[in-house]
Amino acid sequence: MESLDLVEGQYSNSTRETNINLIITDYCMPGMTGYDLLKRVKGSSNLKEIPVVIVSSENVPTRIKKCLEEGAQEFMLKPVKQSAIKRLRCHMS
Repeated sequence: MESLDLVEGQYSNSTRETNINLIITDYCMPGMTGYDLLKRVKGSSNLKEIPVVIVSSENVPTRIKKCLEEGAQEFMLKPVKQSAIKRLRCHMS
């Protein structure tokens, strides 16, 4: 969160340049879900253009659909295959 300049419930107005060109996050994390992080990233004027990929071991179609509709570039199921990792290159600028 600090690397993304996202502070608990607030968005930083930092003007520093970001070198982040892809965010990969697990859906299940302590304190928040990957969906929560996705919403924060897409709600930030500084970060909204960064592609977000969510991974999970749980195949829950409604969860996957919700994340993709909210702006996730990909939703990958664990274990992630090498072919899926190769697909991520097109999202990196």
